[in-house]
Amino acid sequence: MIKKITIVSLFISQVFALTPFEIAINVKKNSDGYGSSKSVLEMILLDQAKNKSKRIMESISFENKNHYGINGDKSLMEFKTPLDVKGTKFLTHEKINKNNNQWLYLPVLKRIKRITSKNKSGSFMGSEFSYEDISSREPSKYTYSTSTEDTKIGNIDVYKYERYPKDKNSGYSKQILFVDKTKFVILKVEFFDKKNELLKTAKYTYRKIKNIYRVAKIQMNNHQNLKSTTLTYVKDDIKLNLDEKLFSKRYLKD
Repeated sequence: MIKKITIVSLFISQVFALTPFEIAINVKKNSDGYGSSKSVLEMILLDQAKNKSKRIMESISFENKNHYGINGDKSLMEFKTPLDVKGTKFLTHEKINKNNNQWLYLPVLKRIKRITSKNKSGSFMGSEFSYEDISSREPSKYTYSTSTEDTKIGNIDVYKYERYPKDKNSGYSKQILFVDKTKFVILKVEFFDKKNELLKTAKYTYRKIKNIYRVAKIQMNNHQNLKSTTLTYVKDDIKLNLDEKLFSKRYLKD
């Protein structure tokens, strides 16, 4: 009898198991609802010799509530320190099923540079994050492995699965994700380069603000050049009433 119950339970768990795409949708939904936000971020860069440099940025974001349309969220980031990057701004307009629109304003040159799809794998302001890493929330931009693996990170039960960028100009062949089964937040991502070799690993920690899980820190380690970048959200306010007009190209030069 016990054996029969075990077999039935296993069958039910297999039938109702979430697919990787369904997990990705849940992860996205779990971070939705912030409305608009304003954050202060600290970026710490470590080179191969462990020399440290620090940057402070301010970021605002605007949530597009029409999740199944054409346009996604918008964000605008401005570097405040150090002096050599002060005033540099980075604007992103996410697209649901197409490449994002991204622009970089360089105050020294007083010009706006569009980040093309071919440049998205490049380093974001000398960090171990690429332009591609900065905005990649939309599940529909990937295809997925056919199944998940149950595993653990510490004492946390996680889903482990793979996703593959649809964009041929992506810097990655695949990414392996580790998602908290209870909270539906990404705890770790392993990034593989075009040669299918491990390139980077990102680890995430979270805080809950107004009942929404928000990233508190991202630790990005590059296994090939032995550099790392840590991005910490020092302040993070959500459910604000920001005007969508703030996220237009004209504000890059203001």
